[in-house]
Amino acid sequence: MATKSIWKSKNLIIYDDRYPSILSSLWKDCPLLAWYNDPSIGTYLFEDFNNYHAATLAGYTATQATSGTFTLGDEEYGTAVLNAGASTQHKGINVQKNGLMVKPAAGKTIWFECRFKAANPTKLQGFIGLASTDTTLMPSGVMDSSNSEYIGAGSPTTAAGVAKLYGCKATTEGTVNSIFTFGTSYITFAMKIDGISNVYYSVDNVVGSNTLGTSYIPTNALTPSFICQSDGVSQPTLTIDYYRVFQLR
Repeated sequence: MATKSIWKSKNLIIYDDRYPSILSSLWKDCPLLAWYNDPSIGTYLFEDFNNYHAATLAGYTATQATSGTFTLGDEEYGTAVLNAGASTQHKGINVQKNGLMVKPAAGKTIWFECRFKAANPTKLQGFIGLASTDTTLMPSGVMDSSNSEYIGAGSPTTAAGVAKLYGCKATTEGTVNSIFTFGTSYITFAMKIDGISNVYYSVDNVVGSNTLGTSYIPTNALTPSFICQSDGVSQPTLTIDYYRVFQLR
């Protein structure tokens, strides 16, 4: 193995030749190296669910839709598990990181990434992304566009685990259909929110061909948000290996 470097979009990237995927990643122009040297240039959260602060999950608000749990998993490297807790349609758990972390703005790019898998994925009403504070973000299996702003990937009721890219600004919701299907193997979903202009996404490091435009990019502050609800018959779970978020100041 050899450590290499390359300039991309005025950003110096350091990578190992065994793991060259960064070169095609939406994160390739995220200034992480500059941030390590000067944290004042942005805000960065990497949650791996294996540190002291994650031990009690006290930094999160987990709200039941009648049932559901949010606990640490037992896999290597650290995981967290959302369990719908029931096989009844629309019952489950809504989880949000405490504190509003990022806010879309011109010239202030946001990067987001999450690695996850599901059990009983065809019966999952799920969401992974960023949202304003809302303890009922997916009532009745549909995103709450009337009361919340959000951006991320979600599988609504009757979708059989097929996810859309969602964006909602001031009750105006836009979607990109069929970006991936929740499954029992890990998936890595990423987004790059280019100020207030466009939202790009990738699945397992393959960048999607469609985007969401400015009409659907939230203007309110957002926090990492996750949902696991049942769409009936089966009791799904959503396991999060890690997620990370960066925004320029």
